[in-house]
Amino acid sequence: MPGPATERIGAAAARHGIHLVIGVIERDRGTLYCTALTFGPDGGLLGKHRKLMPTGSERLVWGFGDGSTMPVHDTPIGRIGTVICWENYMPAMRMHMYSQGVQLYCAPTADPRDTWVASMQHIACEGRCFVLSANQFTRRSDYPADYPVDAEPDAVLSRGASVIVDPLGTVLAGPATGGPAILRAELDLGRIAEGKFDFDAVGHYSRPDVFELRVDQSPKRPVV
Repeated sequence: MPGPATERIGAAAARHGIHLVIGVIERDRGTLYCTALTFGPDGGLLGKHRKLMPTGSERLVWGFGDGSTMPVHDTPIGRIGTVICWENYMPAMRMHMYSQGVQLYCAPTADPRDTWVASMQHIACEGRCFVLSANQFTRRSDYPADYPVDAEPDAVLSRGASVIVDPLGTVLAGPATGGPAILRAELDLGRIAEGKFDFDAVGHYSRPDVFELRVDQSPKRPVV
């Protein structure tokens, strides 16, 4: 990566003139990684994030990311960062993102529970950032016939619940659970500055005389 697949995705972003964050399965040699890619409106690949901690049985399939792929991208529409699924429950990971000045905090997930929406509201309020969480809506008919799930074709396997939240925790769009949907909201980055006047997790509320977080952003190569 990059390669033919990212070129096709980038071309789609360029065709529509959009910033695009998308989850993929990345293969590096013989190992698979759960990865999020960020593209600019010119179709260029701005960067990637490999999930640090595969969840549960994911560890049977996916490798572990390291600290070298936790970027926040400075773009004309704001500073974009991505944290994948249950990584969002890692307080140190969130603090690292806040320290990079993330404004558009993307949280792709497969967790459709009400508690996930509450977590996105908490993160938005904690980080004083906009949170955009995309979740999957799927029915049994979306999967191959030999997929090992005994359910009617119209049965909902994942209800979605994508959501957009503002820096004070107010839900601007969603959670969308009724079917496939595209959420839209106008985001005023001035709301971030407004919110940080009274709370800044990595600023005047951080108490560095008491707490300290060290982040190793170096790549961990098996052979040096």
